[in-house]
Amino acid sequence: MKLWQKESTSVSEQIERFTVGRDKEFDILLAPFDVQGSIAHVTMLGEVGLMSKEDAAKAVAGLEQIQQEIKDGKFRIEENVEDVHSQVELLLTQRIGEAGKMIHSGRSRNDQVAVDIKLYLRSEVLAIKDATKKLFDLLISLSEKHKAVLLPGYTHLQIAMPSSFGLWLGAYAESLVDDLDVLSSSWYVANKNPLGSGAGYGSSFPLNRTRTTELLQFGTLNWNAVYAQMSRGKTERILGQGIGNIANTLSRLAMDCCLYINQNFGFISFPSELTTGSSIMPHKKNPDVFELIRAKCNRIQSVPNELTLLVNNLPSGYHRDLQLTKEILFPAIEELKACIEMMQLMLSNMSVKEGILDDEKYRYLFSVEAVNELVNKGIPFREAYKQVGNDIESGNFNFDYKKQLHHTHEGSLGNLCNDKIVEEMNRVVSKFA
Repeated sequence: MKLWQKESTSVSEQIERFTVGRDKEFDILLAPFDVQGSIAHVTMLGEVGLMSKEDAAKAVAGLEQIQQEIKDGKFRIEENVEDVHSQVELLLTQRIGEAGKMIHSGRSRNDQVAVDIKLYLRSEVLAIKDATKKLFDLLISLSEKHKAVLLPGYTHLQIAMPSSFGLWLGAYAESLVDDLDVLSSSWYVANKNPLGSGAGYGSSFPLNRTRTTELLQFGTLNWNAVYAQMSRGKTERILGQGIGNIANTLSRLAMDCCLYINQNFGFISFPSELTTGSSIMPHKKNPDVFELIRAKCNRIQSVPNELTLLVNNLPSGYHRDLQLTKEILFPAIEELKACIEMMQLMLSNMSVKEGILDDEKYRYLFSVEAVNELVNKGIPFREAYKQVGNDIESGNFNFDYKKQLHHTHEGSLGNLCNDKIVEEMNRVVSKFA
């Protein structure tokens, strides 16, 4: 029987298929967290006298055994069992008897799901943070390694001013700092305990919600029982915004790499085993990994909007609509982690071309340098700009564009300030403590 089913009720198979949907597929991800939440709840029940200490200890031992089976990959949700919560309670009752039927006291499936999702999302936020920090460290390392190698800078995809690989890679490193700053907000929201809020209206049992918060190592509680349920959907949407920002950074970096590997640019290259070929053109080395990162990350950026449209006009309280947040957000989390991992792999094997700006076609990149040189000689900027512009128009621009560049201000070619960017990242990472 289902957790909510009475002796006299039955549900048609068609209704069950529709209402369950893909839920079991995602419930497997929640299994370790469901057991973790149940252990905390049962421990608290034993402490407040809603279970005997003997029954509580027996239930905790049984739950720990199930937890180990999950870690060993031996856990599954049986065909005729509705969800992960039912499966755990069924296994426990089969093994320890009547005590297994007591573990739902003071708990609704609503707050059970809510705490499972909070625990899962909290774990995933930390995993994303760690993966992003690892990519950040690589970008900073490559920025320092290639800081003296010049690269054309573009505006409107037209050559603009001299850049460098150090400046380019450092830009994406700093972008990840802001992305993790936003993600830290989702950590703060996910790190609140909804357990004990029941169906959204609390319980007449003398539950100790502070105790389960301690046991589950949440930062604090969702204090209001109604809001504990309202936080579902909202927590997912805030996390969706967090992963969407990281996805945006990865997508733009992937697009740059697709351009720079192109033969008309030829700025970077990768080993053959990291690119793909053509079925009819033997010369091709296609950047399929970057193209897929770009596509997947663009799709991930739709997640906040999907979640907004799903929950935007819901009244307070629990609604079955919230079940669908899992099939929107959970796959997106996995996709993002895979994209970060592949970006790490590709950049770790990237070769950069030196002497790019020696090519004559890039000489106009140095027009601003020519203007600045005239300004340094006392010519007003507007006059210097006009003079250099006229030289370019008439074909008389003869500035020695191969000379060494002297950019010294913060964040420029000669002063990347990567150490300051690292300090910012360390500050942001500390927010996840």
